[in-house]
Amino acid sequence: MTTFIQGIEPKKTLVSNHVGRRMLVCAIIGLVLIGYFIISAGEGNPGWSKYWRIKPLVLTPVLCAITGLCYDITGRLREIPGWKGKLFFALSVIGLIAGFWMSMILGLNGTMWD
Repeated sequence: MTTFIQGIEPKKTLVSNHVGRRMLVCAIIGLVLIGYFIISAGEGNPGWSKYWRIKPLVLTPVLCAITGLCYDITGRLREIPGWKGKLFFALSVIGLIAGFWMSMILGLNGTMWD
């Protein structure tokens, strides 16, 4: 049990208690999205390496997890009451979608995304 001196607030952390869960969910979403694109690609271009699927299957979920971390860090901004909090919520969701998109681009760089 933690006790605090009266008048002094405890230090707030940068991330929430749910950061691991958010990162895992974002990584799973990224893996599902990139898996769909890789399965729909078929054999791919013969000029690509034999194991071209490994890079996007590893890189995209990791980058999506980092995107989930960034979304978690903006949590305090989304809690601001009024229109500012709603604006930060909308910007956070747009940033999350843009992060997923950029993760897929970086994962597919050199193969399907030339």
